[in-house]
Amino acid sequence: MSANDAALDLIFRTARSFNRFTDQPVSDDTLRQLYELLKWGPTSMNCQPARYVFVKSAEAKARLKPGLAPGNADKTMAAPVTVIVAQDPRFYEQLPAQFPAVPGARDMFAGNAALADATAFRNSSLQAAYLIVAARALGLDCGPMSGFDAAKVDAEFFPGGEFKSNMLINLGYGDAAGNYPRGPRLGFDEVARIV
Repeated sequence: MSANDAALDLIFRTARSFNRFTDQPVSDDTLRQLYELLKWGPTSMNCQPARYVFVKSAEAKARLKPGLAPGNADKTMAAPVTVIVAQDPRFYEQLPAQFPAVPGARDMFAGNAALADATAFRNSSLQAAYLIVAARALGLDCGPMSGFDAAKVDAEFFPGGEFKSNMLINLGYGDAAGNYPRGPRLGFDEVARIV
């Protein structure tokens, strides 16, 4: 097996969504490395609307728990880290520095809430996917989920309304005993066409 095959297996082909993790902690340094990798993933107009809260402490987990769907509570409380991936609805305020190639980019979004919301959601979702790929490349396992009450999470972690939660991702070193059998994937001809 080539190095490329091993990397593709690690990141995609043999990677799983984990429901259970070992008790091995994830260091703050690893979380910083994770961000330093994922930040390079492209977003439209380099807008980078995602914001991250790495929930590690018992106190922070207790604050998160009331916003979780019942089926996600136990596994999230047991995960070493849960990342709240949020979106900054005013991401465009950073565009003069982040995308100087188009001097009027900020105004394009500032005057169009629907465009800003759609752009923030789409690109923060993309950044969450980069987070998953980067985490796997660093040897971490992930358990992404959308089963949570965003209003409750936002009220607890973003009480000023500055950000809006998009998804949660449990991180750690996976315990395969908690995995479900791997589900099949749709074939190319079922989901794609070349025109």
